[in-house]
Amino acid sequence: METKNYKRLESLDVLRGFDLFCLVGLESVMHAVGRASDAEWMQPVMWCFSHVEWEGFSSWDLVMPLFLFMAGVSMPFALSRYREMADKGAVYRRIFKRVVLLWVFGMMCQGNLLGLDPDRIYVYSNTLQAIAMGYLITALLFLHTKVRTQIGVAVALLLVYWGAMAWIRVDGYGGGNYTPDGNLAEWIDRTVLGRFRDGATVENGVVVFADWYRYTWILSSLNFGVTVLTGLFAGYILKSKTWASARKVKALLVIGAAMVVVGWTWGLALPVIKKLWTSSMTLVSSGYCFLLMGLFYYLIDHKGWWRRTTWLRVYGMNSIVAYMLAMCVSFRSIGQSLFFGLEQYMGSYYGVWIEICNALVIYLILWMMYKRQVFLKV
Repeated sequence: METKNYKRLESLDVLRGFDLFCLVGLESVMHAVGRASDAEWMQPVMWCFSHVEWEGFSSWDLVMPLFLFMAGVSMPFALSRYREMADKGAVYRRIFKRVVLLWVFGMMCQGNLLGLDPDRIYVYSNTLQAIAMGYLITALLFLHTKVRTQIGVAVALLLVYWGAMAWIRVDGYGGGNYTPDGNLAEWIDRTVLGRFRDGATVENGVVVFADWYRYTWILSSLNFGVTVLTGLFAGYILKSKTWASARKVKALLVIGAAMVVVGWTWGLALPVIKKLWTSSMTLVSSGYCFLLMGLFYYLIDHKGWWRRTTWLRVYGMNSIVAYMLAMCVSFRSIGQSLFFGLEQYMGSYYGVWIEICNALVIYLILWMMYKRQVFLKV
Protein backbone atom coordinates (compact mmCIF):
# COMPACT_ATOMS: atom_id res chain seq x y z
CA MET A 1 0.00 0.00 0.00
CA GLU A 2 1.30 3.43 -0.95
CA THR A 3 2.23 5.60 2.01
CA LYS A 4 1.02 9.19 1.89
CA ASN A 5 2.74 11.88 3.87
CA TYR A 6 0.31 14.68 3.10
CA LYS A 7 -2.98 15.74 4.63
CA ARG A 8 -5.85 14.55 2.47
CA LEU A 9 -7.57 17.28 0.49
CA GLU A 10 -11.11 16.66 1.69
CA SER A 11 -12.65 19.27 -0.62
CA LEU A 12 -11.38 17.42 -3.68
CA ASP A 13 -13.13 14.22 -2.60
CA VAL A 14 -16.33 16.14 -1.91
CA LEU A 15 -16.21 18.07 -5.20
CA ARG A 16 -15.56 14.85 -7.10
CA GLY A 17 -18.46 13.30 -5.23
CA PHE A 18 -20.69 16.23 -6.14
CA ASP A 19 -19.78 15.80 -9.81
CA LEU A 20 -20.52 12.06 -9.68
CA PHE A 21 -23.75 12.54 -7.73
CA CYS A 22 -25.01 14.90 -10.43
CA LEU A 23 -24.03 12.44 -13.16
CA VAL A 24 -25.08 9.08 -11.74
CA GLY A 25 -27.75 10.09 -9.25
CA LEU A 26 -29.45 13.34 -10.17
CA GLU A 27 -29.45 13.58 -13.97
CA SER A 28 -31.64 10.59 -14.80
CA VAL A 29 -34.08 11.42 -12.01
CA MET A 30 -34.45 15.02 -13.15
CA HIS A 31 -34.99 14.00 -16.78
CA ALA A 32 -37.65 11.55 -15.62
CA VAL A 33 -39.34 14.34 -13.64
CA GLY A 34 -39.20 16.57 -16.71
CA ARG A 35 -40.83 13.92 -18.89
CA ALA A 36 -43.48 13.13 -16.28
CA SER A 37 -44.48 16.71 -15.52
CA ASP A 38 -44.22 18.06 -19.07
CA ALA A 39 -44.58 21.52 -17.51
CA GLU A 40 -43.34 24.72 -19.11
CA TRP A 41 -41.80 25.91 -15.85
CA MET A 42 -39.53 22.86 -15.88
CA GLN A 43 -37.78 23.90 -19.09
CA PRO A 44 -35.27 26.28 -17.41
CA VAL A 45 -34.59 23.59 -14.80
CA MET A 46 -33.99 20.94 -17.46
CA TRP A 47 -31.62 23.30 -19.28
CA CYS A 48 -29.31 22.90 -16.28
CA PHE A 49 -29.24 19.14 -16.93
CA SER A 50 -28.85 19.25 -20.70
CA HIS A 51 -25.90 19.83 -23.01
CA VAL A 52 -25.93 22.83 -25.34
CA GLU A 53 -26.50 21.58 -28.87
CA TRP A 54 -23.53 23.46 -30.34
CA GLU A 55 -22.35 26.96 -29.37
CA GLY A 56 -22.66 28.14 -25.78
CA PHE A 57 -22.28 26.52 -22.39
CA SER A 58 -24.71 25.10 -19.84
CA SER A 59 -24.13 23.96 -16.29
CA TRP A 60 -24.33 20.36 -17.49
CA ASP A 61 -21.50 21.01 -19.94
CA LEU A 62 -19.24 21.46 -16.91
CA VAL A 63 -19.52 17.84 -15.74
CA MET A 64 -16.89 16.42 -18.11
CA PRO A 65 -14.36 19.30 -17.83
CA LEU A 66 -14.60 19.03 -14.05
CA PHE A 67 -13.59 15.36 -14.27
CA LEU A 68 -10.45 16.31 -16.21
CA PHE A 69 -9.70 19.29 -14.00
CA MET A 70 -9.81 17.21 -10.82
CA ALA A 71 -7.42 14.67 -12.34
CA GLY A 72 -4.91 17.51 -12.51
CA VAL A 73 -5.63 18.81 -9.01
CA SER A 74 -4.65 15.48 -7.45
CA MET A 75 -1.37 15.23 -9.33
CA PRO A 76 0.88 17.33 -7.03
CA PHE A 77 -0.36 15.26 -4.09
CA ALA A 78 0.01 11.88 -5.78
CA LEU A 79 3.14 12.21 -7.94
CA SER A 80 5.42 14.77 -6.27
CA ARG A 81 7.67 12.16 -4.68
CA TYR A 82 8.55 10.79 -8.12
CA ARG A 83 9.89 14.08 -9.52
CA GLU A 84 13.31 13.85 -7.89
CA MET A 85 13.82 10.16 -8.59
CA ALA A 86 16.53 9.45 -11.13
CA ASP A 87 14.85 6.18 -12.12
CA LYS A 88 11.31 7.00 -13.11
CA GLY A 89 10.47 3.53 -14.35
CA ALA A 90 7.96 2.93 -11.55
CA VAL A 91 6.01 6.10 -12.21
CA TYR A 92 6.08 5.54 -15.97
CA ARG A 93 4.52 2.13 -15.42
CA ARG A 94 1.92 3.68 -13.13
CA ILE A 95 1.03 6.32 -15.72
CA PHE A 96 0.91 3.79 -18.55
CA LYS A 97 -1.29 1.45 -16.52
CA ARG A 98 -3.72 4.25 -15.69
CA VAL A 99 -3.94 5.41 -19.30
CA VAL A 100 -4.58 1.89 -20.60
CA LEU A 101 -7.19 1.09 -17.95
CA LEU A 102 -9.03 4.37 -18.48
CA TRP A 103 -9.02 3.72 -22.22
CA VAL A 104 -10.45 0.21 -21.85
CA PHE A 105 -13.00 1.36 -19.27
CA GLY A 106 -14.04 4.11 -21.67
CA MET A 107 -14.66 1.59 -24.44
CA MET A 108 -16.73 -0.48 -22.01
CA CYS A 109 -18.81 2.52 -21.00
CA GLN A 110 -19.65 3.31 -24.62
CA GLY A 111 -20.84 -0.29 -25.05
CA ASN A 112 -18.11 -0.96 -27.58
CA LEU A 113 -16.58 -3.94 -25.79
CA LEU A 114 -19.64 -5.19 -23.95
CA GLY A 115 -21.60 -5.30 -27.22
CA LEU A 116 -19.35 -8.18 -28.36
CA ASP A 117 -19.80 -6.88 -31.90
CA PRO A 118 -16.68 -6.07 -33.97
CA ASP A 119 -18.72 -3.54 -35.97
CA ARG A 120 -19.25 -1.52 -32.79
CA ILE A 121 -15.58 -1.14 -31.88
CA TYR A 122 -14.91 2.59 -31.66
CA VAL A 123 -11.46 3.68 -30.58
CA TYR A 124 -11.80 7.15 -29.03
CA SER A 125 -15.21 8.24 -27.80
CA ASN A 126 -15.52 8.60 -24.04
CA THR A 127 -14.85 10.93 -21.12
CA LEU A 128 -12.49 8.42 -19.50
CA GLN A 129 -10.34 8.39 -22.64
CA ALA A 130 -10.22 12.18 -22.64
CA ILE A 131 -9.04 12.01 -19.03
CA ALA A 132 -6.41 9.46 -20.08
CA MET A 133 -5.02 11.76 -22.79
CA GLY A 134 -5.06 14.85 -20.60
CA TYR A 135 -3.51 12.92 -17.72
CA LEU A 136 -0.73 11.54 -19.94
CA ILE A 137 0.21 14.99 -21.27
CA THR A 138 0.08 16.62 -17.85
CA ALA A 139 1.85 13.84 -15.93
CA LEU A 140 4.85 13.90 -18.27
CA LEU A 141 5.06 17.69 -18.06
CA PHE A 142 4.71 17.57 -14.27
CA LEU A 143 7.56 15.07 -13.93
CA HIS A 144 10.02 16.77 -16.26
CA THR A 145 9.34 20.51 -16.41
CA LYS A 146 8.98 23.50 -14.13
CA VAL A 147 5.76 25.42 -13.51
CA ARG A 148 6.72 28.24 -15.87
CA THR A 149 7.25 25.75 -18.70
CA GLN A 150 3.94 24.05 -17.93
CA ILE A 151 2.12 27.38 -18.14
CA GLY A 152 3.89 28.11 -21.42
CA VAL A 153 2.90 24.73 -22.85
CA ALA A 154 -0.73 25.26 -21.80
CA VAL A 155 -0.82 28.63 -23.57
CA ALA A 156 0.90 27.14 -26.62
CA LEU A 157 -1.59 24.28 -26.86
CA LEU A 158 -4.51 26.71 -26.69
CA LEU A 159 -3.00 28.82 -29.47
CA VAL A 160 -2.00 25.83 -31.64
CA TYR A 161 -5.57 24.53 -31.50
CA TRP A 162 -6.93 27.97 -32.39
CA GLY A 163 -4.43 28.47 -35.21
CA ALA A 164 -5.16 25.05 -36.68
CA MET A 165 -8.92 25.55 -36.58
CA ALA A 166 -8.70 29.09 -37.95
CA TRP A 167 -6.16 28.77 -40.76
CA ILE A 168 -5.76 25.16 -41.88
CA ARG A 169 -8.15 24.21 -44.67
CA VAL A 170 -8.41 20.68 -46.10
CA ASP A 171 -11.03 19.24 -48.48
CA GLY A 172 -13.41 22.07 -47.74
CA TYR A 173 -13.08 21.71 -43.97
CA GLY A 174 -11.54 24.26 -41.60
CA GLY A 175 -10.25 27.70 -42.41
CA GLY A 176 -12.24 29.32 -39.62
CA ASN A 177 -15.35 27.19 -40.19
CA TYR A 178 -16.81 26.20 -36.83
CA THR A 179 -20.01 24.57 -38.06
CA PRO A 180 -20.73 20.92 -37.17
CA ASP A 181 -20.10 19.77 -40.74
CA GLY A 182 -17.23 22.01 -41.75
CA ASN A 183 -14.70 22.31 -38.92
CA LEU A 184 -11.15 20.94 -39.13
CA ALA A 185 -11.46 18.74 -36.02
CA GLU A 186 -14.36 16.91 -37.68
CA TRP A 187 -12.24 16.23 -40.78
CA ILE A 188 -9.33 14.94 -38.68
CA ASP A 189 -11.51 12.51 -36.74
CA ARG A 190 -13.21 11.24 -39.88
CA THR A 191 -9.90 10.81 -41.67
CA VAL A 192 -7.88 9.24 -38.87
CA LEU A 193 -10.54 7.18 -37.08
CA GLY A 194 -12.65 6.32 -40.10
CA ARG A 195 -14.83 3.31 -39.36
CA PHE A 196 -13.57 3.33 -35.79
CA ARG A 197 -15.21 6.67 -35.06
CA ASP A 198 -18.26 6.48 -32.81
CA GLY A 199 -21.46 6.22 -34.82
CA ALA A 200 -19.67 5.25 -38.05
CA THR A 201 -20.96 2.32 -40.09
CA VAL A 202 -19.83 0.63 -43.28
CA GLU A 203 -22.36 0.37 -46.08
CA ASN A 204 -21.35 -1.30 -49.35
CA GLY A 205 -17.70 -0.78 -48.47
CA VAL A 206 -18.14 2.94 -47.76
CA VAL A 207 -17.79 4.49 -44.30
CA VAL A 208 -20.93 6.43 -43.36
CA PHE A 209 -20.70 8.88 -40.46
CA ALA A 210 -23.72 9.42 -38.23
CA ASP A 211 -25.35 12.83 -38.57
CA TRP A 212 -26.12 12.91 -34.84
CA TYR A 213 -22.50 12.48 -33.70
CA ARG A 214 -20.45 15.68 -33.61
CA TYR A 215 -17.97 15.17 -30.78
CA THR A 216 -14.32 15.43 -31.81
CA TRP A 217 -11.35 13.89 -30.01
CA ILE A 218 -7.99 13.91 -31.81
CA LEU A 219 -7.34 17.64 -32.24
CA SER A 220 -9.38 18.26 -29.08
CA SER A 221 -6.79 16.18 -27.18
CA LEU A 222 -4.57 19.28 -27.15
CA ASN A 223 -7.12 21.04 -24.99
CA PHE A 224 -7.88 17.95 -22.92
CA GLY A 225 -4.27 18.37 -21.85
CA VAL A 226 -4.83 22.04 -21.07
CA THR A 227 -7.89 21.27 -18.93
CA VAL A 228 -5.92 18.81 -16.82
CA LEU A 229 -3.02 21.29 -16.67
CA THR A 230 -5.32 23.97 -15.24
CA GLY A 231 -6.26 21.47 -12.55
CA LEU A 232 -2.56 20.91 -11.90
CA PHE A 233 -2.08 24.65 -11.38
CA ALA A 234 -4.93 24.66 -8.88
CA GLY A 235 -3.29 21.67 -7.19
CA TYR A 236 -0.06 23.64 -6.76
CA ILE A 237 -2.00 26.36 -4.95
CA LEU A 238 -3.85 23.92 -2.73
CA LYS A 239 -0.70 21.97 -1.83
CA SER A 240 1.30 25.06 -0.88
CA LYS A 241 2.57 24.95 2.70
CA THR A 242 3.41 28.65 2.79
CA TRP A 243 0.02 30.04 1.79
CA ALA A 244 -2.74 30.39 4.37
CA SER A 245 -6.03 28.75 3.45
CA ALA A 246 -7.76 32.13 3.05
CA ARG A 247 -5.13 33.19 0.52
CA LYS A 248 -5.63 29.94 -1.40
CA VAL A 249 -9.35 30.57 -1.60
CA LYS A 250 -8.80 34.10 -2.88
CA ALA A 251 -6.28 32.92 -5.50
CA LEU A 252 -8.61 30.20 -6.79
CA LEU A 253 -11.56 32.56 -7.05
CA VAL A 254 -9.61 35.41 -8.70
CA ILE A 255 -7.92 33.12 -11.23
CA GLY A 256 -11.20 31.39 -11.97
CA ALA A 257 -13.06 34.65 -12.57
CA ALA A 258 -10.26 35.92 -14.82
CA MET A 259 -10.28 32.73 -16.91
CA VAL A 260 -14.04 32.91 -17.35
CA VAL A 261 -13.84 36.52 -18.56
CA VAL A 262 -10.95 35.80 -20.93
CA GLY A 263 -12.64 32.67 -22.23
CA TRP A 264 -15.96 34.34 -23.04
CA THR A 265 -14.12 37.29 -24.59
CA TRP A 266 -12.08 34.91 -26.75
CA GLY A 267 -15.38 33.27 -27.66
CA LEU A 268 -16.19 36.32 -29.79
CA ALA A 269 -13.50 35.11 -32.22
CA LEU A 270 -13.35 31.39 -31.41
CA PRO A 271 -16.82 30.14 -30.40
CA VAL A 272 -17.33 28.36 -27.09
CA ILE A 273 -18.19 24.84 -28.30
CA LYS A 274 -17.85 21.92 -25.91
CA LYS A 275 -18.25 19.22 -28.57
CA LEU A 276 -15.09 20.58 -30.25
CA TRP A 277 -13.43 21.44 -26.92
CA THR A 278 -12.40 24.80 -28.34
CA SER A 279 -9.72 26.87 -26.62
CA SER A 280 -12.27 29.45 -25.49
CA MET A 281 -14.44 26.69 -24.01
CA THR A 282 -11.38 25.28 -22.27
CA LEU A 283 -10.75 28.59 -20.51
CA VAL A 284 -14.42 29.14 -19.67
CA SER A 285 -14.88 25.65 -18.21
CA SER A 286 -11.55 25.69 -16.37
CA GLY A 287 -12.47 29.06 -14.89
CA TYR A 288 -15.72 27.65 -13.56
CA CYS A 289 -13.77 24.66 -12.20
CA PHE A 290 -11.43 27.03 -10.35
CA LEU A 291 -14.44 28.81 -8.87
CA LEU A 292 -16.03 25.55 -7.75
CA MET A 293 -12.73 24.31 -6.31
CA GLY A 294 -12.35 27.58 -4.41
CA LEU A 295 -15.89 27.37 -3.05
CA PHE A 296 -15.55 23.74 -1.95
CA TYR A 297 -12.09 24.34 -0.46
CA TYR A 298 -13.48 27.28 1.51
CA LEU A 299 -16.41 25.29 2.87
CA ILE A 300 -14.71 21.94 3.46
CA ASP A 301 -11.04 22.52 4.28
CA HIS A 302 -11.10 26.15 5.44
CA LYS A 303 -14.38 26.13 7.39
CA GLY A 304 -14.16 22.45 8.35
CA TRP A 305 -17.57 21.33 7.12
CA TRP A 306 -16.28 18.05 5.68
CA ARG A 307 -17.97 15.94 8.39
CA ARG A 308 -21.34 16.91 6.94
CA THR A 309 -20.47 15.68 3.46
CA THR A 310 -19.81 11.98 3.97
CA TRP A 311 -22.56 11.07 1.51
CA LEU A 312 -20.69 12.96 -1.23
CA ARG A 313 -17.35 11.39 -0.32
CA VAL A 314 -19.03 8.01 -0.81
CA TYR A 315 -19.27 8.97 -4.49
CA GLY A 316 -16.00 10.86 -4.70
CA MET A 317 -13.68 8.23 -3.24
CA ASN A 318 -14.92 5.59 -5.68
CA SER A 319 -15.57 7.82 -8.65
CA ILE A 320 -14.50 5.31 -11.31
CA VAL A 321 -16.73 2.62 -9.80
CA ALA A 322 -19.66 5.05 -9.68
CA TYR A 323 -19.14 6.07 -13.29
CA MET A 324 -18.74 2.47 -14.52
CA LEU A 325 -21.83 1.27 -12.64
CA ALA A 326 -23.94 4.10 -14.05
CA MET A 327 -22.69 3.69 -17.61
CA CYS A 328 -22.49 -0.10 -17.87
CA VAL A 329 -25.16 -1.56 -15.58
CA SER A 330 -28.87 -0.81 -15.27
CA PHE A 331 -30.38 -1.55 -11.88
CA ARG A 332 -33.82 -0.37 -12.97
CA SER A 333 -35.02 -3.95 -13.23
CA ILE A 334 -34.71 -4.23 -9.44
CA GLY A 335 -37.15 -1.37 -8.93
CA GLN A 336 -39.43 -2.69 -11.68
CA SER A 337 -39.45 -6.15 -10.06
CA LEU A 338 -40.19 -4.91 -6.55
CA PHE A 339 -42.57 -2.04 -7.26
CA PHE A 340 -44.35 -2.92 -10.51
CA GLY A 341 -47.68 -2.70 -8.68
CA LEU A 342 -47.21 1.03 -8.10
CA GLU A 343 -47.34 1.90 -11.80
CA GLN A 344 -51.15 1.94 -11.88
CA TYR A 345 -51.20 4.51 -9.08
CA MET A 346 -48.20 6.65 -9.99
CA GLY A 347 -48.86 7.02 -13.70
CA SER A 348 -46.08 8.85 -15.53
CA TYR A 349 -44.26 9.43 -12.24
CA TYR A 350 -43.63 5.70 -11.94
CA GLY A 351 -40.62 6.27 -14.21
CA VAL A 352 -39.27 8.79 -11.72
CA TRP A 353 -39.47 6.22 -8.93
CA ILE A 354 -37.65 3.62 -11.07
CA GLU A 355 -34.82 6.11 -11.73
CA ILE A 356 -34.62 6.83 -8.00
CA CYS A 357 -34.36 3.07 -7.34
CA ASN A 358 -31.54 2.78 -9.86
CA ALA A 359 -29.66 5.65 -8.20
CA LEU A 360 -30.22 4.21 -4.72
CA VAL A 361 -28.82 0.80 -5.68
CA ILE A 362 -25.67 2.44 -7.07
CA TYR A 363 -25.31 4.50 -3.91
CA LEU A 364 -25.82 1.43 -1.72
CA ILE A 365 -22.99 -0.38 -3.51
CA LEU A 366 -20.70 2.63 -3.13
CA TRP A 367 -21.68 3.06 0.52
CA MET A 368 -20.84 -0.56 1.33
CA MET A 369 -17.45 -0.17 -0.37
CA TYR A 370 -16.86 3.06 1.54
CA LYS A 371 -17.73 1.48 4.90
CA ARG A 372 -15.30 -1.36 4.20
CA GLN A 373 -12.60 1.05 2.98
CA VAL A 374 -12.56 -0.54 -0.46
CA PHE A 375 -11.50 2.01 -3.06
CA LEU A 376 -10.75 1.33 -6.72
CA LYS A 377 -7.61 3.24 -7.71
CA VAL A 378 -6.70 3.45 -11.39
